[in-house]
Amino acid sequence: QVQLVESGGGLVQPGGSLRLSCAASGSILSINHMGWYRQAPGKQRELVAVITSGGSADYADSVKGRCTISRDNAKNTVYLQMNSLKPEDTAVYYCNAHYRRLGSPLYANAWGQGTLVTVSA
Repeated sequence: QVQLVESGGGLVQPGGSLRLSCAASGSILSINHMGWYRQAPGKQRELVAVITSGGSADYADSVKGRCTISRDNAKNTVYLQMNSLKPEDTAVYYCNAHYRRLGSPLYANAWGQGTLVTVSA
């Protein structure tokens, strides 16, 4: 089994910053891309940012210039630095990993349990 554990969420005032972390563990041979998604109340889950194993990143238009995704391949960990946070960034943030399990030729997806980010004065 593969587990993703997120941390770093919380309450922050508008204009503030947070750094989310997500560590993958388990029977992992390799991880292709890792990403962050979010789901606000009453809305569908949406992509926030994604990063490949080589470090190429892509962002949702709504967070470009305010968020930076990075990863430590040696630690199977992905980070999301969020700056200039807005109330509309309030959501549960989920980590995702597209990985290959030990002993399998196939790739699979794993999700974290989510971490709540609340942006409010």
